[in-house]
Amino acid sequence: TQGVSSAASDVYKRQILIYALLIGCDNSEKKIEEVNLYSQRHYKVDEKQYENFTKKTGIKVNVIKANADELIERLKNEGENSPADLFVSVDAGKLQKGANLGLFQKVSNRVIENNVSKDLLDKNGFWIPITYRARIIVYSNDRVKKEDLSTYEDLSHEKWKGRILVRSSSNAYNQALMSSIVANLGSDVASKWSNAVVQNFARDPKGSDRDQVKAIAAGQGDIAIVNSYYIGLLLSSQKEEELNAGKAVSVFFPNQNDRGSHINVSGIGLTKNSPNKENAIKLMEYLTSEEAQNTYVNNSYEYPANPMVKPSKIVQDWGEFKRDNLDLNNLGIYRDEALKIFDKTGWK
Repeated sequence: TQGVSSAASDVYKRQILIYALLIGCDNSEKKIEEVNLYSQRHYKVDEKQYENFTKKTGIKVNVIKANADELIERLKNEGENSPADLFVSVDAGKLQKGANLGLFQKVSNRVIENNVSKDLLDKNGFWIPITYRARIIVYSNDRVKKEDLSTYEDLSHEKWKGRILVRSSSNAYNQALMSSIVANLGSDVASKWSNAVVQNFARDPKGSDRDQVKAIAAGQGDIAIVNSYYIGLLLSSQKEEELNAGKAVSVFFPNQNDRGSHINVSGIGLTKNSPNKENAIKLMEYLTSEEAQNTYVNNSYEYPANPMVKPSKIVQDWGEFKRDNLDLNNLGIYRDEALKIFDKTGWK
């Protein structure tokens, strides 16, 4: 009897061991909590945001970077098999393009909606903004008076002949600006404006927005069209050349007496076939939160999408400005027309 009892005990022990091993296997096969991003953004602040999010939630953030059109094409080709949860762009025009192609699903989330300025939200509900920037005019402190400046349209005046610096027409920021001018003023006015501005170029378009500011500091031109946050980056730079360039210019917000200055957003679309939808929405909530918005403004010098957050001190010093309240989807709707205008007016 004792032998039988001992054998039964051994069988029981083996069953317990097998059960423990099975439990261990189940745990090892648990799905990793993650969220997958296709992102056009290339800023260091983004890495900091994703690290902070992972620390708070345990959700790993995987990022694939490329330009917006490449990422949109990838989403199209992958279809239902796409691993992407979120598409991140620095241009509302590209967000509109993705939505128009049916690549995103609508997001209705009270936390996000409460976190974001209502006039920045997509009216169709397919994308959300995380930051915005103004396309401003910067001018030489030595060679230009503030009162000489007024509107984007005024850049066509002959007084600016040989004085305007700007990057190429292949740049999405300039394409968005032209799209806004077409949307606000019509194609004919936009074409005449572009033709006159080209005649006022100090040199053929080249380089980045930072390079336009450096060219003003070097005396190669007197005014430039740039994104606002680049001035913040220059003024906070550890490089003497960049700091000096930032100090050599002042900021001007055009069209303050009519429609306001053109703005564009960095924003996010939730992909149609998101495999980690719940995690993706958590990340969207986090990136629009006050904590994350403060991280953006103090590192990238963008404007916050969250109205409860103030811009960085550098940006606040420029003063508040009236922003153009154009539906930002128009920056995509009129993109083809903008490209045609650039081509026919010789904006390289």
